[in-house]
Amino acid sequence: MKQKIERLEVFGVDMPLVGTFTSGGISKQTTKCVVVRLTASDGTVGISSAEPSAGTKSPGTAAELIVTLRERIAPAFVGQDPSNINRLIDMLDKLAPTQPGAGAAVEMACVDLVSRIHGVPIYTYLGGAVQDSVQFNGWIGMLPPEEAAAEAMRWLKMGFRSAKIKVGSGVEADRDRIAAVRAAVGSAMKLRIDANTQYDADTSLKLCRVVKQFDLQLFEQPAPKDDIAGLARVRREGGIPVMADETISDHQSLIAVIKAEAADFVKFGIKQAGGILRASRMLATAEAARLPVVMGHGFGLDPSTIAEIMLAASSRNVLPGLECVGPLKVKDTVATTRLDISSGSLPLPPGPGLGISLDEKKLEQYRLH
Repeated sequence: MKQKIERLEVFGVDMPLVGTFTSGGISKQTTKCVVVRLTASDGTVGISSAEPSAGTKSPGTAAELIVTLRERIAPAFVGQDPSNINRLIDMLDKLAPTQPGAGAAVEMACVDLVSRIHGVPIYTYLGGAVQDSVQFNGWIGMLPPEEAAAEAMRWLKMGFRSAKIKVGSGVEADRDRIAAVRAAVGSAMKLRIDANTQYDADTSLKLCRVVKQFDLQLFEQPAPKDDIAGLARVRREGGIPVMADETISDHQSLIAVIKAEAADFVKFGIKQAGGILRASRMLATAEAARLPVVMGHGFGLDPSTIAEIMLAASSRNVLPGLECVGPLKVKDTVATTRLDISSGSLPLPPGPGLGISLDEKKLEQYRLH
């Protein structure tokens, strides 16, 4: 008997962070998220979460996604076949054309639901895992050199073998921070730097000249979001591999970066791609273009984090050092069991689906008002 979607529930979550986090010049102490739960006619449940960034503008904020999900998408999805993801994606594109985060949340919940119906993890639904465990990437904020070095050593002792250093506080300050971290960890960690669009190409090239001696794995987003030519210029002249992040917002933008030869790596998550299947297709495109992918987004709850872990495990083109490290930044979980990635690596979760369930009390405790 073919299953139908019987109920689509939407929860707003305002999850406290373990501290104040600054990215792209915007600081926040909580992450406002959307959680979706689908129930099929046989009682099987599929879940998801989507976490707009602090810099997200209308109509992509969590509050706006919640309204769209409840008022437009939920009524249209009741009675639909959750297994026909292609048809559901077409519906979502029409129902929320300017809110890909809403579509991603529902699509992810459908994939989870169908995987649970078949009794398999999401990576099996996607064709199978090509690795048995995943590694994660640490992060180091715009700290003074001594504090940055100490933070890097903390990650190393926990078991992390790569870390991202935030830059954007001035070329000299960035250089001193990077030099201190490299001196502290030696060759034991791969180091990435991330400007979060805070620098233009000229400033990033100045930084490249004084830090390329420190054996950096990549320089993330060394130009404004829409300056693909600037990314390409830093890639040609900087001497450090370039990764496009904020520039990648969908499949079309990925192709634009490929055509411009503007990056050596690309980064995206499931929400940015518009769902698990679309992210999987983008992985295939990047692999065909010989561009390794860094998977993840920084402030995810457990459902979206596990989804990105499982997606990453289905591709050999994903770089070790996943950046879906939200569970290390938030104070709690909305699931009945908490995901622990504090050792820097994790065996693949067994599923079925995402392999976790929502905690009603936590959903209420952290309800977005």
